Amino acid sequence: MSKAVVLDNKLKKASEIELPQRYDEINEHNLYLYVKSYLASIRANSANPKNRGEVSGGGKKPWSQKGGGRARAGSITSPIFVGGGVSHGPTNNKNYNLKINKKQKRLALEYALKQKADDGKLYVVDSVAVSSGKTKDAYNMFRTLNERTVLFVSQMSDEPTFLAFRNLNDCYLADANELNAYLVAAFRSVVIEKAVFDEIIQSKNK
Repeated sequence: MSKAVVLDNKLKKASEIELPQRYDEINEHNLYLYVKSYLASIRANSANPKNRGEVSGGGKKPWSQKGGGRARAGSITSPIFVGGGVSHGPTNNKNYNLKINKKQKRLALEYALKQKADDGKLYVVDSVAVSSGKTKDAYNMFRTLNERTVLFVSQMSDEPTFLAFRNLNDCYLADANELNAYLVAAFRSVVIEKAVFDEIIQSKNK
């Protein structure tokens, strides 16, 4: 059974918490579907080259129809000319969003947490608050964990804590309502407040 590591105030291992048995029965495909849907939802979808009707110019026939020894041409905006329009190019009116239901979102998050627990990278703490608001204090917390990248999850971060973590490159502070399977999977380890952890493991799929 998967277990999360409980840390004390000095971020040292104090005990372990077992994840619910149902986490072992979750299909990993739920995580794949959620990550695919998440990445599709943030896709820029900004590619929109001009076609021959949108390129400026082209009002004059480039050369005579006959007598020049060249193929006939009616406009320099044709796709065959340099600087002409693009033929069959991408458009920005395509919808890339992929539907995923609430149950799959929940299963994806639970499976992502289970993966971190199996790797020994899921940590539970009483609080991740940095009351001083200093980046140095937040960095010391991150360095004490000795992890490559860390996702910190709080019930609701205050302004000093937000400011303390804002400029750190290898860690990210997320509120409980922002937590999702993609964030959990993207970071090497996860440090989560016990209140948020208890809320997640006590909730069940409906």
